[in-house]
Amino acid sequence: MKFMKYSKALLLLMIILPWFSVSLLGKDAFKRFLPAGLFISLVVHIVNFIAKKRRWWWWFEAISPKVTWVIPFTWGPFLVGSMWILKWTYGKFFHYILLNLIIDGAFTYGLVYYFQKFGMFSLVRMKKIQLMYVFMVDALLLYCFQFFKEKLLVKKEY
Repeated sequence: MKFMKYSKALLLLMIILPWFSVSLLGKDAFKRFLPAGLFISLVVHIVNFIAKKRRWWWWFEAISPKVTWVIPFTWGPFLVGSMWILKWTYGKFFHYILLNLIIDGAFTYGLVYYFQKFGMFSLVRMKKIQLMYVFMVDALLLYCFQFFKEKLLVKKEY
């Protein structure tokens, strides 16, 4: 497939391009939300490890057997996107959940089709609604991490 011919360049772009928007987050927001973004990215890698073992989904190999699309996706758009979502909605839980439902739904019911078509990602033993459940649990973990992080920091200041 012609698409795979450009996979290394796409991997690089997937990691690099989202990071150009970080300067627009602002220094304070970046410092405030980076730990939560790193935490949820680590959780996503653990979930991906479990998913690979249980064949819930499959990220097709792009560079080597150890470097699949999940790595640039997680450390690029997912990490940066998590910080942006927290910046826009943290403290407004209903808005946070709604925005996550919209973004996760667009990924699950829109992008997954194209990821499968271009040989990047495929659901194997998981239905789309189950993937949405995984995403919503991730979203709740992200919000809870940020909530407890800020609650602990406020206590330390006194």
